[in-house]
Amino acid sequence: MEGAGFGARFDDWDFFDRFGRAREAAVDFRKLEAFLTVANTGKFITAAEKLFISQSALNQQLLKLEQELGTPLFHRSRTNWGLTEAGKIYVEGAKAMLSIKKETYNRIYDVSNIQKGKLTIGLTPGRGLRMFTSIYPELHKNCPHLQVVPIEMRVYLQQQAVARGEIDLGFITLPLSERTSDNHILLGTEEMSVIIPSGHPLAVRASAPGKPLSILDLKELQYEPFVLMDKNSTLRAVCDQIFAKAGFTPNVLFETNNTASIVPMVESTLCCGIIPHYYVRNPSARLACFALEDHPTWDMTILHKKGSYLSSGAKEFVRLAKEYWSKEESW
Repeated sequence: MEGAGFGARFDDWDFFDRFGRAREAAVDFRKLEAFLTVANTGKFITAAEKLFISQSALNQQLLKLEQELGTPLFHRSRTNWGLTEAGKIYVEGAKAMLSIKKETYNRIYDVSNIQKGKLTIGLTPGRGLRMFTSIYPELHKNCPHLQVVPIEMRVYLQQQAVARGEIDLGFITLPLSERTSDNHILLGTEEMSVIIPSGHPLAVRASAPGKPLSILDLKELQYEPFVLMDKNSTLRAVCDQIFAKAGFTPNVLFETNNTASIVPMVESTLCCGIIPHYYVRNPSARLACFALEDHPTWDMTILHKKGSYLSSGAKEFVRLAKEYWSKEESW
């Protein structure tokens, strides 16, 4: 009988054809990841190496994607792969699709009480990495199936990576004026200290160890050389504000990209410095430490994308970070 049972007539056997084509057109997240890797690096060979696939396999994925869309996504050359106008549009869509996939999976893992997924964390050089190595054993114990990817990154790069959805969390230190519109979970507020060599004439004014720091008028160091962080750091932004308020431009002898390097440079009697108090909690006898009159500070925060979902693994990392810094005596 027509229209019933196994003999039911699909006027259109092309239903199966349409279904097959729909399956072929379904989102292949591997293609999206391959596309974005080439788009981000601009280098085909570099992208293949990052993806751990052959150049031939990568090229096939991109060609299939372009065939599906019916238009080129890249301007190809031996040295650089630039995005076409269609490619620029596809970048935004690809990022959105991967973000939706990740958030959906994380929500499902959480409601199912499955401690898995992937958590990518940006960490500042130095103490960011020290914090991570300290809390990771507990994080792994509590979330044994969570894939955690720590990446050493400077603050401004973390801000960009969070905004683009390339990392889930960022551990950053910055003044309020340098915050972006993404979400910040406060871990603590830290004061800046002025450090000078112990042989400097003003060093005799320093307070005794264990006592509150004596206050120093920064103008008294107006003609002294300074070591400062480079201009691409949030600490430099803080220092520039401090010097502007003091009413002079510092004589910069050295610029460094490592905060911890400031201390030994000052100890060598070459210059003075301004540094977060964390680095001089237990200063050597070769340093004299002072507070500034207006007690300038910056914040230590966990950054995550505005409107994004915080997985249970991310929340556990935040909890452990808060616990870690609450035990520190850096403020």
